[in-house]
Amino acid sequence: MLPPVDLRPPFNITRTSHLRLNVADLAASRDFYTTVLGLVVTEEDDSTIYLRGLAEACHHSLVLEKSTDGGTARRIGFRVFFEEDLDEAYRYFRDRDLPAEWVDMPHQGRTLHVSDPVGTPLELCATMETRPRLHINFEQYKGAHAQRLDHFQLLTPDVYELCAFYSKLGFRNSEYLEYGDELVGAFMYRKGTCLDLAMVPGDGPSLHHFAYTVSESHDIFTACDFAGILGYGDQVERGPGRHGPGGMLFAYLRDPDGHRVEVFNSHYQTIDLENEPVRWDAASVSTNARWGLPALEQWYFEASPFVGAPLKSPAVRPAPMTLEKFLGSPQPL
Repeated sequence: MLPPVDLRPPFNITRTSHLRLNVADLAASRDFYTTVLGLVVTEEDDSTIYLRGLAEACHHSLVLEKSTDGGTARRIGFRVFFEEDLDEAYRYFRDRDLPAEWVDMPHQGRTLHVSDPVGTPLELCATMETRPRLHINFEQYKGAHAQRLDHFQLLTPDVYELCAFYSKLGFRNSEYLEYGDELVGAFMYRKGTCLDLAMVPGDGPSLHHFAYTVSESHDIFTACDFAGILGYGDQVERGPGRHGPGGMLFAYLRDPDGHRVEVFNSHYQTIDLENEPVRWDAASVSTNARWGLPALEQWYFEASPFVGAPLKSPAVRPAPMTLEKFLGSPQPL
């Protein structure tokens, strides 16, 4: 079911690094991410805000850019280990007739813009400016005390195709969802925990969500509480709950532009080669573990489109058990 993995990939992606989002109102977005999630503003001007988690030393993990296209995503970013990995990546993408372009980005070293086969815009860099970690500066804690950016989830028209591409870049699967003989969810990693990049079927490429870790389970509730205080209570879209894949406690929130962000309490290690991917039968389980209601239909199908990336639909539209279906069906007494 799963594509083979190249354990000695042509260049070394090490982890999820950062992302760039378009927002309509910088002040509203700043308030949301600093007050609800507790992210720290590293630097800002009239058009851009650079934020990071409390445990992050690198200059930014989230970049908000003012735009009339609020609600769209610009790029997701990964780190590579050495500068020469960038050169290898450039050749790799060019040899496969995929976009690859050198760009200058503030606060980063040499940066490469590429796109995967379904059109997801990626940004690769090997170095970034640093700032002091603030994880023990408790007097500066706000909101959910978000610690670090952990992963992205994409909607894609063909999960297997995209999983095969990233498998050739050394991404391994910690867990996966299967429906009959079809791969309908892949949870892939590079950094030695169970997730850097997840992919599920849908109109894509589009950004379903990005996720920050929190230190304590109660921080998830704190994010929901502050969302309510700021008037975003109805934007607590799913949870708090517990995932089946990964086993994490979580909540999903929508920011002022509709971008979806997850806060969760981290997950397990997957460094050793004998860690076999865990299979989940999508016909018999939801993405909750043992308890909790299904997600709203919008959670499955709504996502942030990438600027300049045409959307393509899956050959077969997914039909998950949604909260709307669940409430409309007869329930056992």
